[in-house]
Amino acid sequence: MSKSFLTKDRFFDNKNYPRGFSRHGDFTIKEAQLLEKYGVAFNELNLLKRQPVTEEERLFIKMCQGSRKPQTEAEQVWYKYTSYIKRPKRFYTLSGSQLQIDTIEDYVDNDN
Repeated sequence: MSKSFLTKDRFFDNKNYPRGFSRHGDFTIKEAQLLEKYGVAFNELNLLKRQPVTEEERLFIKMCQGSRKPQTEAEQVWYKYTSYIKRPKRFYTLSGSQLQIDTIEDYVDNDN
């Protein structure tokens, strides 16, 4: 990644990882560092807001579009990140083992 994915900004995702990538537990320390260091470039390439400069970046875009499986370390960590942010959020309850849903019935006032 010598000339690929260069950026001056650090990447943070305060919505999904408000305590940082390394503190959440989904990523190894090395993966978290890669996301923070190159995540802005990964995201811009993924959204096609940035033109690829190197062959590695062109292949990265193809991976993001689903044309190829993640192969490089950069592709694997971005694929992992996007998979985690797209997964449904878990719902925890203290009331038992099954999710309880309250139904709201229409209120009808009968003044007879």
